[in-house]
Amino acid sequence: MTVPTAGLGLKPQHYAEASACPAAGSTHGLWFEVHPENYMVEGGPRLRWLETIRATRPLSLHGVGLSLAGDERPDTEHLARFRSLIDRYEPFVVSEHLAWSRRGGVYHPDLLPIPRNAEMLSRVSAHIDEAQEALGRRLLIENPTAYLALADHQWDEVDFLIEIARRTGCGLLVDVNNVYVSAANMGLSAEVWIDRVPGALVGEIHLAGHRSDAALGEALLIDSHDAPVAEPVWALHRRLIDRIGPRPTLIERDGDVPGFSDLLAEQARAAAVLTDLEMAA
Repeated sequence: MTVPTAGLGLKPQHYAEASACPAAGSTHGLWFEVHPENYMVEGGPRLRWLETIRATRPLSLHGVGLSLAGDERPDTEHLARFRSLIDRYEPFVVSEHLAWSRRGGVYHPDLLPIPRNAEMLSRVSAHIDEAQEALGRRLLIENPTAYLALADHQWDEVDFLIEIARRTGCGLLVDVNNVYVSAANMGLSAEVWIDRVPGALVGEIHLAGHRSDAALGEALLIDSHDAPVAEPVWALHRRLIDRIGPRPTLIERDGDVPGFSDLLAEQARAAAVLTDLEMAA
């Protein structure tokens, strides 16, 4: 099994090509990430394909349903199904979003924003502790995208993430596109965010595409995941890697999904940043 460098979000339409990728050459270090919620079933073709791919490639599980910032404790049945996948596929990393997505048994399609205050800090920390205990793994927590300013923020985002990590022992998944989109929407500096996040906490990086809002244009950017990674996001990724060193980096694409070869081209670009730095060292 190769050491993970740059990866791709695994899509059903790409199962055959993903499983056929050679271990050497341009795809050396390639890994795949899936949302566990799409595989919480008793059997069937999805699990068989995942088994085939996991036999030759590293795998990560990136949750979207734990609702760690919600006003209810993490769902115990959801955690049990998540743990079953972890035990079966042994992912090299497990991650979740810092967001509110569930209430009263209803799962929302969007990851809702949260205020960064003392009450939320205590709630999120308790939920992460519970989730890590149930899953038997350290979680990496992803920074969310911001679209509007909340009135009762008491913490800077980077400081908030650092304090969560200090209290729970979790790590961070830095979504560089989220940093860029949030900074643009809030009138902040993405470079300052990238320069402040502690490298020791960063276990994985996400890169994705975004679009401007249909009505507001560039005044509001949307984390759409339906376009290639933008050049300013590539620049931020390089800036972060230059400072903290190589980290497993994922290319996310969830809408207008292109052919597998097009995604591999972006994966290769991310891998080149990581391997160039290793060679320079």
